[in-house]
Amino acid sequence: MHRARTVRSFRSIPAVFVAILAMVGACFAARDAYAGHTLPDTLAQRVAACTGCHGREGRAAPDGFHPRIAGKPAGYLYEQLLNFRDGRRRHVAMAHLLANLDDAYLNEIAEHFATQEIPYPAPRTANTTAATLARGRSLVVDGDAARDIPACAACHGERFTGVAPAVPGLLGLPRDYLNAQLGGWKNGLRKARAPDCMATIASRLSPHDIEAVSAWLSSQPVPADGKAATAFSTKPPIECGSIGRDGRKVSP
Repeated sequence: MHRARTVRSFRSIPAVFVAILAMVGACFAARDAYAGHTLPDTLAQRVAACTGCHGREGRAAPDGFHPRIAGKPAGYLYEQLLNFRDGRRRHVAMAHLLANLDDAYLNEIAEHFATQEIPYPAPRTANTTAATLARGRSLVVDGDAARDIPACAACHGERFTGVAPAVPGLLGLPRDYLNAQLGGWKNGLRKARAPDCMATIASRLSPHDIEAVSAWLSSQPVPADGKAATAFSTKPPIECGSIGRDGRKVSP
């Protein structure tokens, strides 16, 4: 019986070699098929690594944590790339990806995604109470003067679509992402150029405030023309390191 098993084992060896040879042949065939073909040396091709997480053309991933970067103000995107590279924002993959890229190249990447005009999907219905949504709207539109919390609209624009070149829009973002960013500022995990206005504001928000703001913003549709405003209607109520007190972008 042992001899029979041995014979069967040896008989199977030619079949294994045939399979290996077939795989090798397929590899060589693929090599020959693509011989002489090179990827285009374009910025769109070079930033393909970004779309692996942020979605095709930077339109956002479906997981709720990798946000849309398409159409964001170029100055804002550039500032965030600097923050990831220089350690003000913590994300291992982003830090590794950007570690050896200089400022000029980061600016090129920011400009590329800023020009992508991709339609926004419809917002998801908020799964929360009417009272929570009302609280979120109140904070976003009016702020809370008693706690020295300015309205989101005061810096992010009356339509919440941002103010170019440095302030992002707040619409079209997933609830989980908004929660994570506000929580990160409140807990010191996310930082920006000093004075860090968002860290100051987030420190004054309660967990329920953060939940309410995220729920209300994520349930609002993006206007048909969702582009950022070109200027502030009034001076920002708080000083931010990434913009001047009068709303002008601060050079890095």
